[in-house]
Amino acid sequence: MKLVVAQIIYPILDSQWVSPVQVVPKKSGMTAMKNQHDELVPARIQNSWRVYIDYQKLNQATSKDHFPLPFIDQVLERLAKKFHYCFLDGFFGFMQIHIASVDQHKTNFTCPFSTFTYTKMLFGLCNAPSTFQICMINIFSDLWEDCMEVFMDDFTVYAESYEACLENLSYVSTRCIETNLMLNFEKFHFIVIDGILLGHLVSNRGIEVDKAKVDIITSLSNPASMHFIKNFSKITLPLSMLPHLH
Repeated sequence: MKLVVAQIIYPILDSQWVSPVQVVPKKSGMTAMKNQHDELVPARIQNSWRVYIDYQKLNQATSKDHFPLPFIDQVLERLAKKFHYCFLDGFFGFMQIHIASVDQHKTNFTCPFSTFTYTKMLFGLCNAPSTFQICMINIFSDLWEDCMEVFMDDFTVYAESYEACLENLSYVSTRCIETNLMLNFEKFHFIVIDGILLGHLVSNRGIEVDKAKVDIITSLSNPASMHFIKNFSKITLPLSMLPHLH
């Protein structure tokens, strides 16, 4: 029970409110595989399984926080055509945010081992993304959109020169130390001229599509008929409705 040792969850004896636990496949990327007709089709890569707590009922009863997340296209536009980047990643993401003790019981979940409560915010809570984004913007308020971009737990430091990028990275690192914000060193990319962010390649050339995704699409066989186009009727529905609009 690593989460118990890390004091992220703790066992409780009884609760009037619990959420169920489910096990779902953990997907990591796309590839092209042959189907039963020997045709190449896109498929998700499944490397392992992960435990997922279904907070659907809790989220329905939760007052929604409508703080907007940044627009991805605007983030990419601000990062495009820079000459040096550092791509940083938050360690354990949402779980760096503490849940107030009076609200922890709302995260109760049950499994065959016991019933537990979370002390840290976790993925699956409806307000977790906006809460985390607010915290990150508050931490990096004077650096955000000046020498770095923040989208959830993806932090990108940028500059026009190598020396300036190192200096900006120092500012960000110092802020992380001051606020006890932990980063995942295994996912760091220091002082690079391009990198993948939010499904796109950013560099001094601008914004480009991730080539890995394009390669998967181009490797697929061309559809021989409408039968091979997934959800063809739904895709073409707007066109089918046009004659009825006149």
